[in-house]
Amino acid sequence: MTTRSTSLALTLAVVCSLSACSADGQTADLAIRNVTVIDAATGVREGRTVLVRDGRITAVVDSDEVVEATENVDGTGRYLIPGLWDFHAHLTYDARLTDAMPGLFLNHGITSIRDTGGPLDQVLAAVEPMRAQGATAPRVFFAGPLLDGKDVVYDGQNRPLLGIANPDVETARASVARLADSGVDFLKIYEMVTPDVFEALVEEAEARGLPMDGHVPLSMRARDVGPRVQSLEHLRNIEMDCAANPEALLAERRRLLTNPDGSPGANLRSRLHSLQRLAAVAAYDEAECASVIASMSSTIQVPTLRLNATALQPPFDRPDWDALLNKLPADVQAEWRATTEQRRGASPGDDTFGVWSLHLVQLMHRAGVPIGAGTDTPIGFAAPGYSLHSELEMLVRAGLTPLEALEAATVRPAQFFGLESEMGAVAEGYLADLVLLSANPLDDITNSRTVVAVVSKGNFLDRGELDALVR
Repeated sequence: MTTRSTSLALTLAVVCSLSACSADGQTADLAIRNVTVIDAATGVREGRTVLVRDGRITAVVDSDEVVEATENVDGTGRYLIPGLWDFHAHLTYDARLTDAMPGLFLNHGITSIRDTGGPLDQVLAAVEPMRAQGATAPRVFFAGPLLDGKDVVYDGQNRPLLGIANPDVETARASVARLADSGVDFLKIYEMVTPDVFEALVEEAEARGLPMDGHVPLSMRARDVGPRVQSLEHLRNIEMDCAANPEALLAERRRLLTNPDGSPGANLRSRLHSLQRLAAVAAYDEAECASVIASMSSTIQVPTLRLNATALQPPFDRPDWDALLNKLPADVQAEWRATTEQRRGASPGDDTFGVWSLHLVQLMHRAGVPIGAGTDTPIGFAAPGYSLHSELEMLVRAGLTPLEALEAATVRPAQFFGLESEMGAVAEGYLADLVLLSANPLDDITNSRTVVAVVSKGNFLDRGELDALVR
């Protein structure tokens, strides 16, 4: 290297050190200055400035460093966390909410969602505008329809249309091929599939490198399903394998699943749940359940506690519920407000399964089973965006620390998709999806609701801009 080139290199190094510019010497698009950074990877870092350019975090530096950016945000007294995920959402379940969902999610700090089932044409119609260049919307990952068995639960007649039938192995393999060709990000197995169809679906997914999500099929035991998929939803049907007599329960389910009367899939599933769910909870066996949990050591559990344990924390009784209703589309708002008036202050009903769900999550967490945060929005009065914060509260109630609850809504979803080196942390090189809070969520997880601003795909949205997304 010549003397002149050495001098130029040293000068550039000094300038970049003073201005925190990137390797190519360009000014950052955004600087969030003097903020407390919190993520599950590094915990708490006070007095930091976070720089963003071209949709990625380019540096996290001490706030005393001189930095240059086009847009500057004072983060003094505020807390910056990775963008939150709702890891279980249904964009098309209620058509009245579909168009409003992207804005509602961002309004509450949710910068990524995983759509866990819907008719492929409808889901694609919802996903495409969210993924369009320049769209103000969360990142979205989708599965397409639920891969159900011969009898479909969500068949469009007895329940909203979410699933498709896979009565045999050949159909199952063809379904996976068709969905893979359509660009799905993962697949979801549902409850009415047979063991041979389950095996075919898993084989086809693995061959295509697609992550697999699902419910435990009623024809199988949870300990046999868990190790074959990457995530499971709602703790569904795990209780039946945690009972003292799991083999007898399985045999009875398989007998009834032959469905000689031709009952609709939704009715048949409800009958099996009614017969075995609470009975299995009552017959809980510690050793059996320990074996089940051990089989799921690497399977992300998405317990949707805000749904399972609604009786323990009814949304209608929350002090901010009425304000939330004002953000919803008018027809949904009117319907939900009427229900609120009926249910507010009324008996919430049987809490047996809610208490069980909290207990099972506590057992899983103690055993090191990974937990993910999802809500099943908009099912069961899960308001898009808002309900994720209720889920975080319930996870803490089940024994997770506030930081672990945040991990469930940031790191675990990224791991499911193999994106943990790009999402889930506030660190150099990571995608710039961030949430700025006015209060510390580690002091009280309800502070996750104090969203001041959101960075979505590198774009800074202040509170006014976020509120404009829902009106």
